[in-house]
Order: sequence, then structure tokens, then C-alpha cells
Amino acid sequence: MSLPQSILRFLPILRRRPDAQAELSGGPAEPRLGGTVRFYQTPQGVLVLAEVSGLPDRARRCADRVFAFHIHSGGSCAGSADEAFSAAQGHFDPEGCPHPAHAGDLPPLFSNGGYALQAFLTDRFTVGEILGRAVVIHERPDDFTSQPAGNAGERIACGLIQKTCGC
Repeated sequence: MSLPQSILRFLPILRRRPDAQAELSGGPAEPRLGGTVRFYQTPQGVLVLAEVSGLPDRARRCADRVFAFHIHSGGSCAGSADEAFSAAQGHFDPEGCPHPAHAGDLPPLFSNGGYALQAFLTDRFTVGEILGRAVVIHERPDDFTSQPAGNAGERIACGLIQKTCGC
């Protein structure tokens, strides 16, 4: 069985250096959590590839294995004892849309024994628009309804989106 042509056209893109990436680090509650989110600009939009490990594996309920995933408008992952990664600010939303139509609202991460791998294509932003912003993982799934941010709970990981060096 061969892959559809629509998927095959993206394989060469994944072989090249990403245009930007974020190195994720877990907060005080999840120090083992980490990963990389890569961003590839294409004519069709931005191809996003996320690989995360150390997600909390609390198999008490089904929702405990689904995690909200967003680009936030802030340019720092600093936080306080009361709120991890608070400097990441709110969701990236340059057009003033309601949630879940923010440019920074991304598909949720599905944990497989603490590991998640996800690839998707979006035209909600360009790589240039998200450079210097934060990628955040939340402790719960996004409900895609509650305003302003989907009732996704505490921020458990964060990384800054940086241009990758072509040197």
C-alpha cells in the first residue's frame, strides 16, 4: 500500500531543517516533561511536528491522557510559584477571534504512555508571525468552548519558538 500523493509531497519538507523550533521543558510539577516542536513554512501553510515525552500518565480517566497545546503571545516561559509559565501570556490571537479560533489554538496532544507525536498543517499563522512566542502544554484537554482559553488548566510545559540557524 502506498501513501497518497498529498502526504508524499510533505516528506521532503520534513527532511530539511525546520524554519523554527521550540524546545519544551516541564514546569515544577512535571520536571521530566520535554520535547521539541518544529515549524516548517510551506506554500500551503505551516507544517508543525511535535514530539513530546514525559507527559503525565494518570490513566484514571480518559481525559487525563489528552493535553491542550497552544501558541501563546508572550515571549518568555518565566513564571511564579503560583503560576508556572505566566509570562507566556494568553493565546496568540492577532485577529481578536474567540476561542477556539485563535491563531494559536492547536490540535490536542494525545499521550501514549507519556509520549506524543503529532504532525499537522495550518494556515492560521506563518513562521515569521510566531517567532519569539511561547508554545505551552496544559494539564487537561481544551474544551474548545470556554472563554478565553478552553478551561485547559495549569501550564505544565513551555518552550520559546526560535528561528533555526542555517549556518
